[in-house]
Amino acid sequence: MYAVILAGGGGTRLWPLSRPETPKPFLPLTGDRSLLQLTVDRIVGHPELPLERADVTVVTDRRYAGLVRGQLPGVAILTEPMGRNTAPAVALATIRIERDPDEVMLVLPADPLIDPRREGVYRSVLHEADAELASGAFDVGSPLVTLGVQVTRPATEFGYLLPDTGRAQGPSHGTAHRLDAYLLRRFEEKPTPARAEELLTAEPGVAWNAGIFLWRRSAIRDALERYTGLITMLAPMTGEGGLEAAYAQLQPISIDRAVMEGAAADGRVAMGSMDVGWSDLGGWTALLEANGATGLGRVIPPGTAAEAGEADLIVERIDGRIGVAAGPRAILAQTPVALLSGAADSRPQVEALVGRVAEWEGRS
Repeated sequence: MYAVILAGGGGTRLWPLSRPETPKPFLPLTGDRSLLQLTVDRIVGHPELPLERADVTVVTDRRYAGLVRGQLPGVAILTEPMGRNTAPAVALATIRIERDPDEVMLVLPADPLIDPRREGVYRSVLHEADAELASGAFDVGSPLVTLGVQVTRPATEFGYLLPDTGRAQGPSHGTAHRLDAYLLRRFEEKPTPARAEELLTAEPGVAWNAGIFLWRRSAIRDALERYTGLITMLAPMTGEGGLEAAYAQLQPISIDRAVMEGAAADGRVAMGSMDVGWSDLGGWTALLEANGATGLGRVIPPGTAAEAGEADLIVERIDGRIGVAAGPRAILAQTPVALLSGAADSRPQVEALVGRVAEWEGRS
């Protein structure tokens, strides 16, 4: 097994902490280590998962290569000319990272949170998905594997995995190994509130789509060739100029939309569901919770009026420097502002979070 970590994205739902020049994966949002560093820390050098630093490659926009190099010395970096979502990133990794065609590629996003108390379970699940799913399951020789997390509420901000519960991989899954595995019936994009309630109550085995994949290198290459033109377009491009020209012609598209939806319809995708305390830290409310703070957070776009009450906090940049302010006051700024409703009692935790980011920016 080897690991490909996809590090990019603007993190717009966490403005003004994240910025285009310093996206979410590179920030110390839950402690002294960045989310990218934590992603590598939790998969490398542990007995449950046979991965070392030499087995890890970070795929990132070339603008962020210096950030990756500074945070992960010695880890291989594969740069894209520009971000085009996950399908081109996976295709480029499939082409450029030279590994045995039958070896399993683990693909991870750089920025989710896993409960530190559940990291051993998480690694065991990845190992089992490698050994028992990606190498062959459900009468499919080399299935594409996607891992999701157990649904706990009717969330509208996540995509969903819908299993064929009549095709379960057992009997060990869901017991000692803590992995429930099924043939995937289909993906479903972010639902309406009513549909999210229905998914929670009426779809057995449903999971949130965590954007974690395992597949043999040969299997994902074959799938990319079958469902997209990415391999044909990118494989001949050996120089940076040619690759940049090819990327300039690409429309952003996720690996789910480009490959996995069609492969699921063809019965070639296996899904696993795990319970590891996962959070995508996709917005201020989730970030507050991860830092032991209370409140509901949202980003106020530039030029938009809002009101902060006495129980609220404001995170804003003044002359480029980030800080925390208290309500009540009016908000109307030329740059994005985070309004944290009901967070006043958690000001120490919010100030600690903002202080870590400010200190990191000062060193970078």
